[in-house]
Amino acid sequence: MAALQMTSGSPDTTRSLVLESERLVLRAPRLSDADAIVGLAGNRRIAEMTALIRHPYARADAEAWIAAPAAAGDVTLAVTRKADGALLGACGYARGGKAEPELGYWIGEPHWNEGFATEAVRAVIDYAFAHVRLDAITSSSRVINAASRRVIEKCGFQWTGAGLLRVHSLKASVPVDRFRLDRRTWKSLRAWGRSELPQPSKSA
Repeated sequence: MAALQMTSGSPDTTRSLVLESERLVLRAPRLSDADAIVGLAGNRRIAEMTALIRHPYARADAEAWIAAPAAAGDVTLAVTRKADGALLGACGYARGGKAEPELGYWIGEPHWNEGFATEAVRAVIDYAFAHVRLDAITSSSRVINAASRRVIEKCGFQWTGAGLLRVHSLKASVPVDRFRLDRRTWKSLRAWGRSELPQPSKSA
């Protein structure tokens, strides 16, 4: 697998942040992505496995998500395929008032079972620990979402317990498994086929 390349413009914004892995480019979402986002995120199967995606999901929802400024310290990136630029999903993390940010991601159903979620999550984790130098990051998965749990575990997260999560599309709280990955574990388990860590450089 190719080394992860990272470019960043201003250090205080993710609008110019680009993460590149073997098959993916993760970048800030653009207005031109809106139709593709609606086409993928509008799937009920996506919405019911995420906390914040509403259903039905309209273009206005996509435009609002794209335009929303990221809170300080948060990262929100569109996941695109390097070969053709197709939008596949989204990945990032947010603090939400917590000391340790929480990772979130989704990949559109047409692109499931191709390893894109794992590749995107690993890119974001490497950026978070190697460049932002976070001490730890958390994540959660619905107990019925075995595929999401496999992604989280493949990326080195350790199970910390169970809880409840409010899912917007269901208008209800659902059981979730909670996970955590700290810097020490990331360093010891980082055997993802890349010999180099992402390094800051100027955007092209």
